Amino acid sequence: MCNERNGVGSCTCLPQYFGDPYIACRPECVTNADCDRSKACLNNKCVNPCPGTCGQDATCRVVNHAPMCSCLPGYTGDPVNGCTIIIVTPLPVPIDPCDPSPCGPNSNCRTHDGHAVCLCQPGFSGVPPTCRPGCIVSSECSQNRACINNKCADPCPGSCGQNTNCLTVNHNPICSCASGYSGDPFVHCTRISTTSPSPKGEGDPCLPNPCGPNSQCRVIGSHPACSCLQNYIGRPPNCRPECTDNSECFNTAACINQRCKNPCPGACGEIARCTVQNHVPICTCPEGYEGDPTVRCVLASPPGE
Repeated sequence: MCNERNGVGSCTCLPQYFGDPYIACRPECVTNADCDRSKACLNNKCVNPCPGTCGQDATCRVVNHAPMCSCLPGYTGDPVNGCTIIIVTPLPVPIDPCDPSPCGPNSNCRTHDGHAVCLCQPGFSGVPPTCRPGCIVSSECSQNRACINNKCADPCPGSCGQNTNCLTVNHNPICSCASGYSGDPFVHCTRISTTSPSPKGEGDPCLPNPCGPNSQCRVIGSHPACSCLQNYIGRPPNCRPECTDNSECFNTAACINQRCKNPCPGACGEIARCTVQNHVPICTCPEGYEGDPTVRCVLASPPGE
């Protein structure tokens, strides 16, 4: 384009054209190669080719002059026409068949193929849900064993002192000094000197009683041997009754005269039946009988009489 300025012709390129107007003017671009790689040549101008190219919920980036459409994170579909949100169906929460445990007390529960498998805990016997300890009182063990930590075991280890012998009698450890030794068999026995004469006036080794309360002392080989009195359990000097209240017995027994016994004998009347619930005898008349079960049950009258 030529303009007159002070009587002289002046040349300028048309708008949106570049170059030396006295030689040649050219547009900003003719091909994409004339533009930066992030632009494209549209209508002889280097512009961003992305606007209006991609669909809804899609993003655009320019690669080597060309617009590349892709769906936003969490969306799927044709990014040129429009993307839709991905619907995620939550996985069902796995059900633990062992929570809560169906196995009962003193048992372990493990899952196998989606099912609960119940086993009694180590040291307990029976079948869940009725797992029970090996023993509760020593009377449930053989005569030469005692109930220790709910297991029938030898009560001798750790009961007697040094240089002693131990014998279990009626669930109780009987300690005595070994042959040729004397002293307190619960603490320590020392060798008897063969050169020193025996002390004069040596009395009964069970006087005074070294065995503690609720125990008896017997002389075995001139040495005291301690054991719990009949109907008492434990180890001297800690002998105690089998029970002092019902809570120390099974639910089907009651503490009677410091022994866990069946409370039914003598509790119900004639012909009545007796069951024990939570240490208490429950009396009922059998079917076909009526009356006070604690006194006497009589044959029920036929209907209509």
